Amino acid sequence: MKVAFILLILCAWLPYYGGRSVIDKPTTDSLSRNNDWPVYGGNQAGNRYSPLTQITRQNVRNLQLAWTFDTGENANPAERGMDIQCQPIVVDGVLYGTTPRLKLFAVDAATGQQRWRFDPFADPAKKPRFHPVRGVMYWADGNDKRILYSVGASLYAINAVTGEPIKSFGTNGEVDLHDGLGNEQTMGHEMASLSIRSTTPGVIYKDLVIMGSSVSEGGDAPPGHIRAFNVRTGKLAWVFRTVPLPGDYGYDTWPKEAYKKIGGANCWAGMVVDEKRGIVYAGTGSPSVDFYGGDRAGQNLFANCVIALDAKTGKRVWHFQTVHHDLWDRDIPCPPNLITVTHKGPDGRPRQVEAVAQATKDGYVFVFDRDTGKPLFPVHEVPVSTSPALPGEQPWPTQPVPTKPAPFCLQEVTEATLTTRTPEARDYVLNRFRNSRQGSKYVPPSEEGSLLLGIGGGAEWGGTAASPDGIFYVNSNNMLWWLKMRDSRTQSNGVAQTRGSSLFNTNCSVCHGLSGNENMAAKNNQAYPDLTNIGKRLDREQIHTLLTTGRGRMPSFSHIAKEDRDAIINFLLNTETKPAATNSASVDIHNGVPEGVANAKTDFPYKPPYINNGNIQFRDQDGYPAVKQPWGTLNAIDLNTGEYKWQIPLGEYPELVKKGLPHTGTENHGGPVVTAGDLLFIAATYDEKLRAFDRRNGKLIWEHKLPAGGFATPITYSVRGRQYVAIAAGGTRYGLKSGGSYVAFALPVAARK
Repeated sequence: MKVAFILLILCAWLPYYGGRSVIDKPTTDSLSRNNDWPVYGGNQAGNRYSPLTQITRQNVRNLQLAWTFDTGENANPAERGMDIQCQPIVVDGVLYGTTPRLKLFAVDAATGQQRWRFDPFADPAKKPRFHPVRGVMYWADGNDKRILYSVGASLYAINAVTGEPIKSFGTNGEVDLHDGLGNEQTMGHEMASLSIRSTTPGVIYKDLVIMGSSVSEGGDAPPGHIRAFNVRTGKLAWVFRTVPLPGDYGYDTWPKEAYKKIGGANCWAGMVVDEKRGIVYAGTGSPSVDFYGGDRAGQNLFANCVIALDAKTGKRVWHFQTVHHDLWDRDIPCPPNLITVTHKGPDGRPRQVEAVAQATKDGYVFVFDRDTGKPLFPVHEVPVSTSPALPGEQPWPTQPVPTKPAPFCLQEVTEATLTTRTPEARDYVLNRFRNSRQGSKYVPPSEEGSLLLGIGGGAEWGGTAASPDGIFYVNSNNMLWWLKMRDSRTQSNGVAQTRGSSLFNTNCSVCHGLSGNENMAAKNNQAYPDLTNIGKRLDREQIHTLLTTGRGRMPSFSHIAKEDRDAIINFLLNTETKPAATNSASVDIHNGVPEGVANAKTDFPYKPPYINNGNIQFRDQDGYPAVKQPWGTLNAIDLNTGEYKWQIPLGEYPELVKKGLPHTGTENHGGPVVTAGDLLFIAATYDEKLRAFDRRNGKLIWEHKLPAGGFATPITYSVRGRQYVAIAAGGTRYGLKSGGSYVAFALPVAARK
């Protein structure tokens, strides 16, 4: 009896030690039962690790397509939704995920047969608002089984068995994600006019659902407070303010009035929870607006932080800021990863440490003690450039740099790092390089223009994986971006702004740049489409629909007034004639502020004196990345020692392979999954393949061409003893073909031994 009791205790506690599985090497009997993938990231530790061993290094070559679930969406270009970024979950043999048009569905995880589908826009009064949805949440208490997921500003609770809304949750199954954001910043403004959504699912701790948010990158961004809601009723339980108010910890890291106009500092990339400790770990993004901080002098807590919060109360346990006074949009891009490693203790002897590891956009991995937040590898505050900077700007003089591990992506742009793919490509990129500001990745943004790394990772939202032996897996991008600032009061030709151009500056230019912006978008295949001559591609009604619903990577802008959307369209189509209004009422109407509150005593929405030229990815004249390959990598890092196990290119361009240039790597979006069968599965690449690698050495063992790009993170699970690997094949990114299906692979029955 005593032995049985000890084993019972071990089985109860082991799942919380760095996400270690209860049984790393399952028995045949254990494989006869289901093994679920019950939460985003696989487990509460978020380490994307599975104990399943049916699919191994020896037999993975035999994987075959087991089933396909076609959502029936994204086939019609006129009705296209988002690229599917959803990592589904599996509970009790049922797979739950989302469609391109953000419907929630349940299918049999062994066959792909649909059980039910929920449409958040079934009510004609609810206009579609599309944005990425990267996962859903599951909660149960006896027969009360719920799926929670968010669309637009709504958090839904749906019956996991029937697909019907839980009427007792919020208002008929729906909670407004604006709840808990109100403060002096939004005084006099309709909260519903502010854009907020949740692209990555929250976490569930007991009877609380803890949520982050995705907000505007512009001056109309609300604060990115982390909030908890009661999972049964939907009532707000607690709020952690990421932009502190007077009296809050961290308030003195901002100017006194900054909270009245500065938003952002939001946890958009997801979080994890340590149930044993009752601590939720979250990473936050930069303050709004990106790239100019003249009105927010200081370190700016809690932007760009790894934060440990008491999951019951939302009280801060500890924090660590990875970028001080961010001027480069270096958000925390993926959830933290709870991992157990072996490090020397105070007595010099090896000891196991329960840690939290965080990968960043600029290629760092910070590793902290979960209880104290103390870095396990020393972090140095390194002096960085603070000038020349834009008027009013006060860059922070130091930035934190971990001594280990070494960065997993490029850190500095030099002539030696520029492309050598062809002499013509080299000359093209070299010309831009020599006519840009050069130096550290911390060089302050300027009107002259800079070539920078790290605006888009590095690490990305797909997340990281970790195995129980302390090995950390992260895929990465080496992409170059062109950043140039401009006076926000004028258009690129120096003339005064019209109302439409002013609205475009605030709402659209952070991604697209000004229409006609040096035509760099068209030449260099930027991450967001160039809108020059958009009238030749889309008519007024089509543009209005796009602004209202969103599509692809673009979210809905239905939160701004229809008159403002019309003004933006007039600007894009060159049909407006009136100059920008200068009286206070007309300026405050901008961004959807009601007319009756135009004279409210607030600096919101914030109108920065300088804005950027758009998120422009700099590529050569043929559309390939402007730096030397590899352009995308997959990395295995031993966090016991801080040393690399291996690093390999991830993905390739088939047309370059034919020209004798293989293994270039490609930009990649989506993350890895590792298994006790010593396998790592990942898609993410532009060549639209799902791959399996030997996790021990990075050797490619198996690959399969997907029906469309797999820009999501795969999962693995078992149903009735059969192990599956499933992924969303959503495509649509960067001119690739669209898709709307989920696919699952398994071994043939004869090959499952």
